[in-house]
Amino acid sequence: MDSLRQRSSTVQEPPGAAHAHRTTPPTWQPRTDPAPLLPDAEPLRVLGTDAVADADPALLLRLYAELVRGRRYNTQATALTKQGRLAVYPSTTGQEACEIAAAAVLEGRDWLFPSYRDTLAAVARGLDPVQALTLLRGDWHTGYDPHEHRIAPLCTPLATQLPHAVGLAHAARLKGDDVVALAMVGDGGTSEGDFHEALNFAAVWQAPVVFLVQNNGFAISVPLAKQTAAPSLAHKAVGYGMPGRLVDGNDVVAVHQVLTEAVARARRGGGPTLVEAVTYRIDAHTNADDATRYREADEVETWRAHDPVLILERELTGRGLLDEDGRRAAAEAAETMAADLRERMNADPVLDPMDLFAHVYAEQTAQLREQAAQLRAELEAEGEA
Repeated sequence: MDSLRQRSSTVQEPPGAAHAHRTTPPTWQPRTDPAPLLPDAEPLRVLGTDAVADADPALLLRLYAELVRGRRYNTQATALTKQGRLAVYPSTTGQEACEIAAAAVLEGRDWLFPSYRDTLAAVARGLDPVQALTLLRGDWHTGYDPHEHRIAPLCTPLATQLPHAVGLAHAARLKGDDVVALAMVGDGGTSEGDFHEALNFAAVWQAPVVFLVQNNGFAISVPLAKQTAAPSLAHKAVGYGMPGRLVDGNDVVAVHQVLTEAVARARRGGGPTLVEAVTYRIDAHTNADDATRYREADEVETWRAHDPVLILERELTGRGLLDEDGRRAAAEAAETMAADLRERMNADPVLDPMDLFAHVYAEQTAQLREQAAQLRAELEAEGEA
């Protein structure tokens, strides 16, 4: 009893008394050596460097065609908002390299967890563009079957898709499935608690998941400097015990390389990786945003000179891999996609109000059945009138 009283009183002692000269116990040691986890001082670049000579020409041309298609997709979707066919569209113009590379590095069995801005990544993974835009049209919360396409629903709340990605990846690992999840998030999403929770669990569980942060400079109107004082967002990885990688987000070859390595590491049991892709949002946050209120036109023009489509096109042209015919073929294929998207989005969808009750519960509750019957009666009465 005396020893208990002694320990209790020790806890109550003010700082600077008996504990003034205590040191860290000698058995303490770092759980993980931080050095291998630290990102490079500068974002990795391939285009315009000697490293591009090692890149597969077929891959470069395929990425170029996808970038051109992605740019046309962005401009067409933006036009649809002005025509009233989309309620809102968060453009990824200027960020196409991240979107295309994210889709390209995944196998068919893997999962993509996109944010609301990542419809292009979903389309590049093979999703019908109309289905990808259904949420932004306001027709359905998700216009596609996530399980069929291995694409989680487009996530509008910031970063809430990240814990979902970790959960799926961890479950796949427990089941012995050879599956990797790639979760996309913006720099604004890294300020959310879901980001912390996802990275912490992913590292503790060594879940096969890759986090791709598209740092486009702004969380709507809030610049990165007002969100974090970290040297880079990639540095945040070290605190969780996973590697952080920093890459030029407008260099599609570099992004493809870094994500390929991260996915391969996750697949062989090496655990998660946090990749920060430094890019820029050329367009406004959405069509409802006035970006001139928080950034200068000169800043935007500076980034236009580092356009992901143009820097790859210059590389391919300089190496003799792309000529005028090749550029024309890529542009025509992109225009065909845009024309098809435009035509189908201009057709009014046929909506059934009873669908409100079709996908809430596997077995409808009594209250839901009552509500459905009430709406059905009202619709029938309106039809008779």
